[in-house]
Amino acid sequence: MTTSQRTAAILVAAGRGLRAGAGGPKQYRTIGGRTVIHRALAAFAEHPDVSVVQPVVSPDDIDVFNAAVSGLRHEAPAHGGATRQASVLAGLEALVPHKPDIVLIHDAARPFVTPAVISRAIQAANKTGAAIPVVPVTDTIKEVGAAGDITATPERAKLRIAQTPQTFKFDTILEAHRRAAHDGLTEFTDDAAIAEWAGLTVATFEGDVANMKLTTPEDFVREEARLAASLGDIRTGTGYDVHAFGEGDHIWLCGLRVPHSKGFLAHSDGDVGLHALVDAILGALADGDIGSHFPPSDMKWKGASSDQFLKYAIERVAARGGRIANLEVTMICERPKIGPLRDQMRARIAEISGVDISRIAVKATTSERLGFTGREEGIAATASATIRLPWGV
Repeated sequence: MTTSQRTAAILVAAGRGLRAGAGGPKQYRTIGGRTVIHRALAAFAEHPDVSVVQPVVSPDDIDVFNAAVSGLRHEAPAHGGATRQASVLAGLEALVPHKPDIVLIHDAARPFVTPAVISRAIQAANKTGAAIPVVPVTDTIKEVGAAGDITATPERAKLRIAQTPQTFKFDTILEAHRRAAHDGLTEFTDDAAIAEWAGLTVATFEGDVANMKLTTPEDFVREEARLAASLGDIRTGTGYDVHAFGEGDHIWLCGLRVPHSKGFLAHSDGDVGLHALVDAILGALADGDIGSHFPPSDMKWKGASSDQFLKYAIERVAARGGRIANLEVTMICERPKIGPLRDQMRARIAEISGVDISRIAVKATTSERLGFTGREEGIAATASATIRLPWGV
């Protein structure tokens, strides 16, 4: 891509996905620990050659969309129409002020598009002006008549399965879409068909068999199994932390500010629950401990909020292509009583980590008035973390 060229991407996400079964629009369902739409949008938002990412969503889904793609760069969503074709046109019109040179049009229901496919799409648009990714047909295809009888067997060597992102010179595909809408033609199933109708020659480039469209409940089951199989390196780490009490009127536990008759003596905020969790995650990664990443000798961490330590550990897992399977922390103290705060703590850990609350456990025990915790001189915490990583050397 030349430095002056602007490449835009449209993510079409206004459909209702009824064939995928119950559970709401399929693009907002979770697969492999992330929403479908987050996976799809991230591929374009994180690609260095994509300048603008324009989502197109149903007006009814704005709030759920914003929650699903939090943290990813994109333009304000355009409102989708009654058909995919209308939604793409809405996305194209929203991009007009950005004046892109080429545009990639992608279905949000294809969450496994790779950077390599996106790069090939950009190269193809520069070379031909209109192109789509395709994969060969491996099964024999039959043409069937109204009575259910076979009427023809197309030559398999000439057949291809079309995928997205389909890519075009922006002005050319915008004009084609506008003409089709003006003429009342609304039944095109993809943008290549509109380009063909408008008289354009549409080239093809290499797609990816993994870049499949999620359509049915069986698709979700199969892809969940595939993702789980790819994360076969299952690891468990443990953590332990303790802090003594000093002067104060509150303490931090598992991300919550808890009123108390004393405070923690600590370099950071002293959150023993989060510190133990961080050590457990780093242990599962075989990646040192909290002190090696956030040394107490560094004044930058003086009084620091421990939620940033947990976020950092979670990011270390993501950077390795992994997922958190379970987080568990046990508080050892006489007071404060953890039971009434347990669900709030679980929710706070879920908020910080992005891990579903169903995978987070908070427990508590006393030491029967024995030892420093029994004398209420401080609080200790143990933790464990189970993570899944791709197998590697």
